[in-house]
Amino acid sequence: MGDIKIVGTAHVSQKSVDEVTDAIETFEPQIVAVELDRGRLMVLKGEAAPPSVDAVLKGGNFSAIIAQWLLAYVQRRIGKETGVSPGAEMMAAVELAEERGIPIALADRDIQITFSRFWHLMPLFEKLKMIYALVGSVGGAGKAGQEMDIDAMTDQDMISAAMDEFRRFAPKGAAALIDERDAYLAHAIHDLGKVYDRVLAVVGAGHREGINRYLEHPETLPSKASLTEQPKTFPWAKFIGFFILATFAFFLILIAFSGAGLDVLLSAMIWWVLINGILAAIGVFAAGGHPFSALTAFAVAWMTSLNPFMAAGWFAAITEAKIRRPSAADFSRIAEADDLNDMRKNPLFKVVLVAALANIGSIVGTFVYIIFIMPILGIDPREILSAGLTNLMTYLGGILPF
Repeated sequence: MGDIKIVGTAHVSQKSVDEVTDAIETFEPQIVAVELDRGRLMVLKGEAAPPSVDAVLKGGNFSAIIAQWLLAYVQRRIGKETGVSPGAEMMAAVELAEERGIPIALADRDIQITFSRFWHLMPLFEKLKMIYALVGSVGGAGKAGQEMDIDAMTDQDMISAAMDEFRRFAPKGAAALIDERDAYLAHAIHDLGKVYDRVLAVVGAGHREGINRYLEHPETLPSKASLTEQPKTFPWAKFIGFFILATFAFFLILIAFSGAGLDVLLSAMIWWVLINGILAAIGVFAAGGHPFSALTAFAVAWMTSLNPFMAAGWFAAITEAKIRRPSAADFSRIAEADDLNDMRKNPLFKVVLVAALANIGSIVGTFVYIIFIMPILGIDPREILSAGLTNLMTYLGGILPF
């Protein structure tokens, strides 16, 4: 193995930029490995083309997109306050290496894989806590009296405390965002050490301890395939969707067989349409969506709530996109927003927010319906269930051959 030097940085620290520059000048590495993938390098160089609006809509996971934008916003905001752009130390390493003709290795996992695993591995409660914390951070960014010592963020004691806190806050998210990337980066650096005599690795300070641990015991490294494959999690969303569909259908069947009358059955169906539609439309209005987008959410929510493969927010987002007509330039404008209100005025952000809140409204509508439909209809659920089930079994007993 060659000589490996790891520089742990804070991504928005001038001190880190200076440390990277000094390390390249004094260590004279044969190769410089940076905590970047090709996509992020293109972004830092200003050469990346923003994805199309259609690509954003087809992605479908609107809550994850919002969380990713908010996470990036918080980092950019800290960078503005410190006067150092996020990733400046990585660019310093890349530019200085290029000036000296030193090869560059992109050692990090693709950001889309990282965020996909990060989002899919987190349970619902962790996701809700994460979005709540990010919204709070965006709302509080830049306020007077909130100062942080960015240079101290490379201190190992502070880093360890921060990592421990993050693991308590979101253990599954921390595993994907920190631990898995420790292993992926260690894989890349270890492989480079077999080829080059002097390897300089520039990574976030939070990864330094984990990488060193793997380099000391490379036999403990998980396989690269296990770090890049799509996480296999139970499809709870589809399971719940099919369960709701089956429950709703069974509920209507019991009403029909209970003798409560056609008017009760018709009322149950009308209330399903109204409750789902109204709450989905409220979600659209909460996002600042157009009335036509709200009308679309209202019109489809009753149906999408019964179909695990469809979502009211997707239809509302398509309508919003046709009316607001967001452009590729809106991606960069999201990055320039000063606060959450500015982000909400951005047509592209608004389209995604409309989709997310319409979906949430429709989901809430389903549970509201389940809880309140019996009192609304003025019927005793025990009588309906008992009479309906008895009559249904009698009917089935008369037509089945056994």
